Amino acid sequence: MADGRIAEHQGRIVKLTGDGMLVEFPSVVNAVACGVEIQRKMLERNVDVPEDRRVQFRIGIHLGDIIVEDSDIYGEGVNVAARIESIAKPGGVAVSGPVRDNVGNRLGLVFDDMGDQLLKNIERPVRVYNVVLADRAVSVASAVATASAKRENEKPSIAVLPFTNMSGDPEQEYFSDGITEDIITDLSKISGLFVIGRNNVFAYKGKTVKLQQVAAELGIRFILEGSVRKAGQRVRITGQLIDGRDGGHLWADRYDRDLTDIFALQDEITKAIVSQLKVKLLPDEKKAIGQAPTGNIEAYTYYLRGREFFHRGSRSYYVLAKRMFSKAIELDPNYARAYAGIADCDSFLFLHYDEKVPIEGIRANSAKALELDAGLAEAHASRGLVLTVEGNYHEAEREFERAIAINPNLFEANYLYARTFYVQGKLEEAARYYERAAEIKPDDYQSVNFLQQCYRSLGRDDDVIASARETVQRAERELARNPDNPRPAYLGSNALAVLGDIERANEWATRALAIDPDDVLTQYNIACFYCLLGDFERALDLLERLLPHANNDTKSWARADPDFYPLHGYPRWQKVLELMS
Repeated sequence: MADGRIAEHQGRIVKLTGDGMLVEFPSVVNAVACGVEIQRKMLERNVDVPEDRRVQFRIGIHLGDIIVEDSDIYGEGVNVAARIESIAKPGGVAVSGPVRDNVGNRLGLVFDDMGDQLLKNIERPVRVYNVVLADRAVSVASAVATASAKRENEKPSIAVLPFTNMSGDPEQEYFSDGITEDIITDLSKISGLFVIGRNNVFAYKGKTVKLQQVAAELGIRFILEGSVRKAGQRVRITGQLIDGRDGGHLWADRYDRDLTDIFALQDEITKAIVSQLKVKLLPDEKKAIGQAPTGNIEAYTYYLRGREFFHRGSRSYYVLAKRMFSKAIELDPNYARAYAGIADCDSFLFLHYDEKVPIEGIRANSAKALELDAGLAEAHASRGLVLTVEGNYHEAEREFERAIAINPNLFEANYLYARTFYVQGKLEEAARYYERAAEIKPDDYQSVNFLQQCYRSLGRDDDVIASARETVQRAERELARNPDNPRPAYLGSNALAVLGDIERANEWATRALAIDPDDVLTQYNIACFYCLLGDFERALDLLERLLPHANNDTKSWARADPDFYPLHGYPRWQKVLELMS
């Protein structure tokens, strides 16, 4: 198998070295693509093979100087590659810093930074990265979790797969998803466990999967799966804990309760898992798990429905989510997560859809959430956004750091933190956090779209193309889910133009204007699209409609918000600015 893959990627087997081989490639991209493909095929092959009979390779890749003599190669470049191979994980691909830098985003891979490594007989430390090998269909975020889980292998590692909705009503999906998310949240509060985040496991929702394969892809040992049936004021939850190595059942139970007992039920499941995995709960952790977010089950139900709407990510759904969160607060005025939910909805309505949401209201709701629960990451992220809008960047950065310290996998915290860096012109930092946001939420097309802007301004042309391609793929999936949302259509049209697919880009631009011709962001981004094509008249027509929103200063307005294409990134904008002046 390996020989065939090497040939496909234009590699040359220089020599065999006992149980290994030395291979030369014409480009570092070919080398990494080949190594990843080989290891992924081996991972699939080993799924049903007992652990003691599995064949596993280690692959090390370095970009450096070599000496060619006859058909052989040697030198420091070869020596470093060999030493990196020796510290690679079985079944893994390890690469040096120059390899990571040259590949960038061209292969859509995630690299787990292992830091500087002292390699045998190599004078200076070498920066080494592990390539995360999770299936792309599972998501980049899952891949990041894989590496993290393996690094923390001293802790029991667990993934909670989305509980199946057995109610016979698709409208109850939000409830089973909410139960799953809350169990993940409770388990994540336990320092003795490594828990895969929500966005990672939800990539498996609705799919028929082999649990042992899931465990291998996520790099974890245990899997919790189950089902939820809600009927009137009664709820039935089943759960089973599986050993990902052999598929054995460690624990299973079924609970039939009144709906009002739902929080106690979640607490019981969490404690059962902790008991089975022999993890010791600290006093604060025991208290945190037992603390219900609200005493009103109806408020909780509205909150779950709001959260389900919020995850869909379009203007109409943000409005619906806000309505659900507001109803939850009517029923329980002390529901911290609902206040943070409203602040998040208003933040995205303000940022993405030009809704005239009072900043004071967002500030008040995030402050209320913090007052009720100072450890709520969403509340710190909401406050960080308000501070960014007000230009208080230093305080905003502190709030985002707090949010990420509490919950590193919170999409909003990473995404909004990136925006804060962007408006300050700190493009390297902005790119880093946009990349992280894109990893956390594999269906988010917005983060990868903004990465195009960062990469373009940084002169990373190859990464611009890669992120444009990823933007189109993600935007296409979003349009399939929510065909009434113009945002993926207009961002996708610009990405398609960057890729040179003008016919399809025109179709998407027309679609965006047809969906919401009066939307400010739609008008601006389609003007950007026309500018890319050199159609300045149509670009001007749209921009002139925007001037009232921009206080007659389109240039500064566009630069102030990364939702609007940065003018300095497109030389053709200079023509438009000349015409407008």
